[in-house]
Amino acid sequence: MTSTITANPGVEPEVAAPDWSPRLWGMLITLCIVLFLDGLDVSMIGVALPSIGSELDLSTATLQWLVSGYVLGYGGLLLLGGRTADLLGRRKVFLAALAVFAVASLAGGLVSSGPLLILTRFVKGLAAAFTAPTGLSIITTNFAEGPARNKALSIYTVFGAGGYSSGLLFGGLMTGVGWRWTFLLPVPIAIAALIAASRLVPKDRPAEEGGHDILGAILSTAGMLLLVYTVVTAPEVGWVTARTLGSFAAVLALFAAFVAVENRVRYPLIRLGILRKASLVRASLAIIAVGGSYFSWQFIVTLYFQDTLGWSPLKLALGLLPVGLLVALSAVFSDKLVARFGTPAIIAVTGIVMAVGYLMFLRLDTSPSYLTMILPAVLLIGIGWIGFPAINIQATAGIDDDEQGLAAGVLQTAMQVGAAIVLAVTTAIISSGHTASAAPAAMLDAYRPGLIFAMAVAIAGALVGVIGYARRS
Repeated sequence: MTSTITANPGVEPEVAAPDWSPRLWGMLITLCIVLFLDGLDVSMIGVALPSIGSELDLSTATLQWLVSGYVLGYGGLLLLGGRTADLLGRRKVFLAALAVFAVASLAGGLVSSGPLLILTRFVKGLAAAFTAPTGLSIITTNFAEGPARNKALSIYTVFGAGGYSSGLLFGGLMTGVGWRWTFLLPVPIAIAALIAASRLVPKDRPAEEGGHDILGAILSTAGMLLLVYTVVTAPEVGWVTARTLGSFAAVLALFAAFVAVENRVRYPLIRLGILRKASLVRASLAIIAVGGSYFSWQFIVTLYFQDTLGWSPLKLALGLLPVGLLVALSAVFSDKLVARFGTPAIIAVTGIVMAVGYLMFLRLDTSPSYLTMILPAVLLIGIGWIGFPAINIQATAGIDDDEQGLAAGVLQTAMQVGAAIVLAVTTAIISSGHTASAAPAAMLDAYRPGLIFAMAVAIAGALVGVIGYARRS
């Protein structure tokens, strides 16, 4: 951590966090529940995809958009969402976005058209693009930097990762009843969180200065949306087609124009200097590796175990449940680990352990033993997620209060856009090796290069963590 000077670089002093009032605890838990919903929503849909495709007669390419549509809205507007919270007021933005999330969830459970279903996913992604960075900035502006903020961020990020991992179990249970319940389950939870947040999240004043960088907002949003759209459609239309190459060229032009605008306007949407903060950059690269490798791995596992080996959604969810349990347990000690070892060491070690988990999973065969082959790999991958709170703590350390939303938006954008790119490449890799044969051996041969790529991404993230630790040492 850069904010506290200690005898050991990167290590927080072991000082007990101050007592928090019931209202402060209530606010934190409410924000945690909303982040939990974001993660839950993504992973529940992943488990339900085969059932949705069967009932609505949707192709594999269309089913991908149920995931990609969410990422498109989420990744495209995260930077705007974080900065909007700083400028207009965090409480106001958070409540409005959460209400939109609840309405879109309800609509998703009622429609019976593929395009409409994708539209609801896109709208939910838009809402999450505002709730995620806003919730994080509410925490970082209400808890003092140091042990108190570390404890709050550890609890908060564990809920997010726990929502994603436990969404596998909820997805299996809900899909067994009917896939529509994967859309409807978040509705009452979101409404309850909305009521609680309106009472517990303190009112805050919008930034006294800053203005509204309308042109910068348009350029950054257009660039992010086009980038995510290009990446998720490239496996279908081809990576070297005129359409894909032209889209990437347009993305570069939009971002070049955005940089030019940000360097000239009085109140930029993004202070580009924040991107020179090494700890934030390393945290962003690490979160891309963790999220991208895991999303790709789970995508392949879901297809292979359910469609090829005939596992039920519930069996798959229970098989991957140890990941969620490890994430939940880490809430008890993740802030203590940060205080004892510092964020760079934790990110490095957990990244290495996660990469080893993917390496062990390459032993997968057509009749895998759960206890001897699957479980050890799943446990190691779950340990990798224990570094998730440390990544968030490192990203927001040393950032001024008026830019906490911006830093959170940068980190979350890296997570969503980076993970979308990794998943799209993984999809392209396994699609190129697909065969007409439905035999488990042939399907495994098609999926294995994707598993290797996911492992390579995790190794790259581990190296970033090791470099960060070495620099701090």
